[in-house]
Parts: sequence; C-alpha cells; structure tokens
Amino acid sequence: MTRMIPSICTLTVFLIAGSADLHAAEIARFDEGPLAGMGYPFSESARAGDLLFLAGQVGENAEGKLAPGGIQVEAEQLMLNIEAALGRRGLKMAHVVKCTVFLADIDEWGAFNEIYRKHFSPPYPARSAMAASGLVGGARVEMECVAGYPD
Repeated sequence: MTRMIPSICTLTVFLIAGSADLHAAEIARFDEGPLAGMGYPFSESARAGDLLFLAGQVGENAEGKLAPGGIQVEAEQLMLNIEAALGRRGLKMAHVVKCTVFLADIDEWGAFNEIYRKHFSPPYPARSAMAASGLVGGARVEMECVAGYPD
C-alpha cells in the first residue's frame, strides 16, 4: 500500500499538469486560517483549475492543540476545520468530491464514520481510508479533501 501512494500522487499531478487547459498562472496556493504563519512547510489549500486541494487536517483548535477527548472529538474538530478552509475559498462540504482518511487505529473507523455522516450527505464523496502510524501531534485521525468548483 505504501508504494501505491506515490503512484496515486504522481497520477494526480500528471492528470492536472497534463491538462491542455491548465497553465501555471491558474495554480494558486493559499495559506490562511488559524494555522497560517506557524511555520508549516505546506499551504492550507491549492487551486488548480476547477479543483481545490485541501492539505490534511487534524482535530487541532485555533491554538494548534488537538481537541481532547479521543477520535470523535478530534473528528468533529477536523470537520469544522475543513468546513472553514472550504469556506475561505467560497465552497461548502457539498463541493467535496474525494476524501482520504488516515486513522491511527483502523478499529476506530466506525466511530469516525459517525462524525463523517453528520457533515456529509448522500451521495457521499469518493473516499479512501487507511491505518497510518505516527500522525502529526499524536492525532487519531487526519483527512485531506479535493473539492470541485461549480460551473
């Protein structure tokens, strides 16, 4: 599975970069929100054409500390962080087309899904979920999203 992640990333970059309609001037990176200026080596989001890519979000509050209380509390804060990041770009959760979820313990998948269902409605975005050790700051869950701008 580890070998597939670089392949998927390469394919995504190839598909975007290979688009005849997408030029470097159409790629924008945004570093706003509560974690801006904290020295992280990534942007909160990046827009390429009609797609917005959100960096992985964990259940950190505005002070950069994990919400205490376990997977569901972290997942709720993570969803609020994603909603806020999307809102800064004029989008909503309904615009999300793909999510990738990283769980510190795959046995918490069901507990995470309870929170996920509160923030997304059917038909749900495409999604992958996997167990991952060593999430940032000891987080129980991290999620990244891709959203599409409407026509």
